[in-house]
Order: sequence, then structure tokens, then C-alpha cells
Amino acid sequence: MDAKTWKLLRRAAACVPLAMVATQSNGTAQSPASHSEQEAGTWTFHHENVLGTSLEIKVRAANLAQAKLAEAAALAEIDRQDKILSAWRADSEFSRWAATRFEAVPVSHDLFAVLAAFDHWRNETTGALDPSAEAAVRLWRRARAEGRNPSDAEIAETVESIAQPHYSLNAVDHTATRLSDVPLALASFAKSYVSEHASDAAIRAGATGIMLNMGGDVVAHGDLRQVVDIADPRADAENDLPLDRIAVRDRAVATSGSYRRSLEQAAARPGLSHIPQLSHIIDPRTAQPTGHVTSSTVIARDAETAGALATAFSVMSTAESAALAARTPGIEYLLVTAGGREIQSPGWHAYQAPGLRTAAFKPPAPAAADSGAWNSAFELTVNLELQRIDDVRYKRPYVAVWVEDADHFPIRTLALWFDKTRWLPELKQWYRDDQIRNLSEGTDITRTVSSATRPPGQYTLKWDGKDNEGKPVKAGKYTIVVEASREHGSYQVERREIDFGNQPQQATLPAGSEMGAVTLDYHKR
Repeated sequence: MDAKTWKLLRRAAACVPLAMVATQSNGTAQSPASHSEQEAGTWTFHHENVLGTSLEIKVRAANLAQAKLAEAAALAEIDRQDKILSAWRADSEFSRWAATRFEAVPVSHDLFAVLAAFDHWRNETTGALDPSAEAAVRLWRRARAEGRNPSDAEIAETVESIAQPHYSLNAVDHTATRLSDVPLALASFAKSYVSEHASDAAIRAGATGIMLNMGGDVVAHGDLRQVVDIADPRADAENDLPLDRIAVRDRAVATSGSYRRSLEQAAARPGLSHIPQLSHIIDPRTAQPTGHVTSSTVIARDAETAGALATAFSVMSTAESAALAARTPGIEYLLVTAGGREIQSPGWHAYQAPGLRTAAFKPPAPAAADSGAWNSAFELTVNLELQRIDDVRYKRPYVAVWVEDADHFPIRTLALWFDKTRWLPELKQWYRDDQIRNLSEGTDITRTVSSATRPPGQYTLKWDGKDNEGKPVKAGKYTIVVEASREHGSYQVERREIDFGNQPQQATLPAGSEMGAVTLDYHKR
């Protein structure tokens, strides 16, 4: 569209109520987290700091009141289990039991079940999954704080301490006896157990379908099909393509990996020089960080199995993982090795959702300096931070990040994070301009660029110099716009023009009530 037409449309829109502009969209009331899956009778809720992470609950029910009852039931079950299984709460049943020694202590059904499950998976994984791996984690953290790596003697002592029995269970009188002083942590396995039981509680409360996404691990039960994007461990931007996309029903999906968390590398020590960056995942059998698998995603019939195997497959060899999966019913997996090799189980393809196109990366040839085209050797990185706000009524902000040309036409939306379509107009500038763009181009991009709201934290976006249709733009000046709006909160919008030519450029947008400072870095790839 030419600049004259765009300006005429903007003038016309200024005279038209926003509600009338909105009627030109498709009119559906769908959750942007999964446009193709959202149906009437499905509601999505978000909560922060649940078991130390973010929680998304999607409920399918007869009406909103029933959905809220199911949500409340799931949250109540999570709170109940936290009082039992938390290793971080001194008053939890687990913490009180862990402090005992050589005493047969009657324990709850849930604590007994989790301890028994750890025994089962410790045997099945030949020690790759072990609650006493916490001893090795503490050793590495202590050594890192001292600016060193653990000594060989410390490693050997820790391996020996992990290998001993730490508790015994008596199924007749339902007691657990603590047998060592080695620290234990139920960690992500307990989170999986809690997720499974919280989803069951929601179904009992009247939900016909339920999805829980707790820190990236997904449980979907009942009348609800959930699409799950598998993050590419080799990509670091929010708007990078996922590695794969799957669709599940009555299944759980868990991912473990070392690609976004690591232990700081201390001074090089013989035997560790082959590890360029120390993973936070520790092999209990060696008390060493392991990094040969950067990402392991497991689909299973229940969350406990998915969580256990996702962690174990990040520790075991790929051959060991394949053998364990083959003898465990209902397991499919996708592994990414440190060398970039992708390994799929034989039945993984049955869960793959259509519509995701992947291609091998080929470094682009730089455009000629005088060609007028975007220099494909460059890209823009946008780093933004969502503020943490201490407010009991806190709602995640809706956020839009987009690129405008010299006529302020929105040529590319880099991020659109929101929950409910009815509140999308709160992103005033992005929404009005995109509705007019939609009138001009006849395309609704929200189905392809939108994602669920994000919790407080730091995020990275990238722009490769292409418009919404994937076509390269010309070199020149463009404006980066970042807009945030929060229910019961405030509104913030920041703009910065940058000359996208053949020279690197940097800029910083000021911090505000919803976002910290936003940095823009135009640089060579």
C-alpha cells in the first residue's frame, strides 16, 4: 500500500469509533495462546509463583462459573500438595520427615507415593534419576561460590554418598525410614506429581477438559486437545520458530535441558575441559554436570512418567534412553544432542501438528551496499524486561512489539502477548494500526504472531528485516514501537527510530511502570 492510501485510512480511522473498526476482524473470541484449539466454553487463567514458577490453566466447562470452580479445585490441590512435598518449606511433611533418622515414620499417601516412585525410577534409569542428586548440586554450588571446581576427592565422596540407601519404605504400615544424612530434593518430579493430581481435581470439580502448563510442562486431560510448541535449544529469541509442534489429548509433555540454565564455569580443571559451559543438570552416578543432551522432551500418559523420563533422558546416553522408552508403554520423545542432532522416537511423528515449516539454516549472502535492500548479514535484537509488581490484583500486561516504516505503517509485528481477544484493544496504538492494515491488506496476522501473556522476566526478540509476509524490506529508517497495557494497572508505549543500513546501531528505550529499559541492538549476525 502506498503512503497516500495509508494516510487516508489513518485519517478515516480517527473519525470512526474503535469498536466499529474492531468489527472488521474475524470476530471470534479465541485465546491467542492457541487460536486453532480455542472453542466456546474454554477459559484460560494465569497465576504466578506457583511452586516457584508460572502456571497456566485452561479449562473446558459448561460455563464460566463451572470453569472457575475447576480452577479453584486445581489450585487447592496444588496448595495441599505443596504442604506435603515441598523441599523449600521447613513446615512441609517432607521437610519434617527428612530431618528424622532411623525412625519408621507414618507418612501420607502422597509422600509415600512420591518416595516409592523415586525408588522405581532410580532402578529403571540405573541411578540417572535420584533424589540424592541434591548432594552433588550443593557441592557444585558451594565450589562455584568459592571460585573453583570441586576436587576429585570431593566428587568421589559425593558419588559414594549418593550411592548408599537413603530411606526404606514399609507398604504394610505405610511408614518411611530415613537412613542417611545425604540431602534429598523431590524437585521437578514432585512438580509433575502435583500437576497430575491437580488436573484430576479439576475434572472431579466439573471440568470436561483441563490443561495445566506449569513452568513449561503440560498436562492435558479430558475433552481438550492442546497444541504444544517445543522450544529449539539452539534459538534464544521469543519469536524464533519452535523446534517442533505437537498436539496431545489425555497426555503429558515434559521438557528438560541445559540450554537456558547453567552452572558458572570455574577455572579449568583436568577432566572438565571438554565442557564449555557447565549444565545445571547433574548425573547422580558421577556427580558431574552433563551436557551431551541439550534438550529432551517426553510425551507420556501421565505427568509423573513424562517428568521422570525428561530428566533422566538428559542424563542417560541416547542409547540408554531409547532402550528405556521401548520398554515403557506410551512413551515418545524428541532429543537434541549437544552437536545439534535431533533424535525422535518411532512414534513421535503421530503427535506432530501440521503447519510448522522448518528449513536448514543457510547463512545469507550480504546484500550489496548500494543495492537498497536490507543487509541480510545484519539483524536487530530487542531485549525487554517485564516489571515485577507486588500487587494481589496483578494481571500480566498485554505487550506488542512492532516495526513501522517511514509512513508509520506497521510492516512487522515481532510480538503480541495477550490472553483474551476482547481486551486486545487495550493495546491502543498497535490495535488501531493493525485493524487499518487488515482493512488494506485483508490479512489477520494475530493467528500467526500472537502468544499467551508472559510472566515478569527478561525476554529477547529478533527482527531479520522481513515484513509480515516474509519478504525482505528495503534498507533505511524504521521505528521500533513497544507497547504494554495491564488490567487494573498502567499503560506504557515507547518508540525509537533507527537507521537500518550497513552500520551497527544501538539504542535504549526508557524504563516505565510496566517494562524495564528496552535495549535495541542492530548488529551483524
